[in-house]
Amino acid sequence: MSDEQVQTGPATQTRRALLAGAGALGAAVVLSACGGDDSDDSAGGDPAPSGSAAATGGAGDSGALASTADVPVGGGLILAAKGVVITQPEAGTFKGFDPICTHQGCPVSNVDGGTINCTCHMSKFSITDGSVKSGPATTPLAAKELKVDGDQITLA
Repeated sequence: MSDEQVQTGPATQTRRALLAGAGALGAAVVLSACGGDDSDDSAGGDPAPSGSAAATGGAGDSGALASTADVPVGGGLILAAKGVVITQPEAGTFKGFDPICTHQGCPVSNVDGGTINCTCHMSKFSITDGSVKSGPATTPLAAKELKVDGDQITLA
């Protein structure tokens, strides 16, 4: 067969079906990892590390992102579906940040040890101001304004 000829027939159809199936499976895996049930309190089913929490939900139907009690002091809460990371660097002080790493756009994965962490390439950001604590990221996480009303946290 020359380089200009293309094989057709059952063998080609089988390869096409295999590739299409593999593509569909890959898309399903990616989408299921990005999606979540608002009642799920942990990302990926793994328990959150000490001093942190990760979730896709919020503090009920009030429109609040979370309750102040949901955010550990010295840690934080990742609300990927809501597009925010909420931290509490010291008691009563709440900060909001974009949940997407500034290095290559991976979602951040946990808050632990005083940093918001992206496990794609190991960048770490301060829970106080979103600044880069260790790279490869060189740009801080964008701040998001929060409003605390009683024990409810919302975007301002």
